[in-house]
Amino acid sequence: MDIEMLGPELSVCKLDSIDRADIGKDLFFLSRTDDEISLVCPTSDVPEKVLSREDGWRAFRICGTLDFSLIGILSSITTVLADEGIGVFAISTFDTDYILVKSKDLDRAAEALSENGYCIMPSD
Repeated sequence: MDIEMLGPELSVCKLDSIDRADIGKDLFFLSRTDDEISLVCPTSDVPEKVLSREDGWRAFRICGTLDFSLIGILSSITTVLADEGIGVFAISTFDTDYILVKSKDLDRAAEALSENGYCIMPSD
């Protein structure tokens, strides 16, 4: 399975208003529940006012369209990383899964995934 290493450093933020997110940006993930609003975006695009933020994340994108009937893809990847003591933040869209790791763990994560049969590709 091919996994693309994305370029920008990312931040995970908690917002007080969905209006703070700039939906015109190329890479961002926004989620809203009954008790919180979360934004993941390049660190350079973090809104001025956030309730809290965690900087220093990098992302891997699982390449290809992932059908809903596929089972265990995230589990397999996160198990490899957990075995190496690497924490993750997972995000899924309709077609694609993303695994975020802390920037300091990026090279170690890529190496562990490669050693377990995943093809790590640089971002275009």
